[in-house]
Amino acid sequence: MPFVHIEMVEGRTVEQKRELAKRVTEAVSEIAGVPAERVHVIFQDMKKEDYASGGTLVLDK
Repeated sequence: MPFVHIEMVEGRTVEQKRELAKRVTEAVSEIAGVPAERVHVIFQDMKKEDYASGGTLVLDK
């Protein structure tokens, strides 16, 4: 049972997440040789003030 955790800065639409879940599931299913029904995709949205890159909060970029 593969679990795929995707962490992104908030702001993606439900449609974007649907498409991402679909494509990730297809790839994992094909490469790992497991049925698509066994692939789990978990989205974790991060607020822009909760993530920094290069020492700067994404909120400040």
